[in-house]
Amino acid sequence: MLKAKNSSAIVAVSDLARAKRFYGDVLGLNLSPDSEGDVAVFDTGDTHLVVYVSEFAGTNQANAVVWAVGEEIEKIAGDLAAKGVAFERYDMDGATFENGVHRMGDFRMVWFNDPDGNILHLNSGG
Repeated sequence: MLKAKNSSAIVAVSDLARAKRFYGDVLGLNLSPDSEGDVAVFDTGDTHLVVYVSEFAGTNQANAVVWAVGEEIEKIAGDLAAKGVAFERYDMDGATFENGVHRMGDFRMVWFNDPDGNILHLNSGG
């Protein structure tokens, strides 16, 4: 039924102008012309990230969005750090942590928050 249909991530925020600056300027996503009112649509690869205003912004305690970035993960983490992004550190058996990047064997992972506390995740999959 849905296997051939595209999907999009959707994230609740409290301040749309602040979210547009973060997702556009910090993460480097392009704002889509489909944006209007209290909804901003960003292009990300072949999909979209929809950001909308909600009183429940930042209440999700799990990953809101994940990007599989392959071998670019350390470079992207460095670029984000240079823009002031603070990374989360999680204690996981068998994982090491350096410069914002968790490593489990060859698999690498990064977590950080948007201004509302939504958890964003990068990994070396892809």
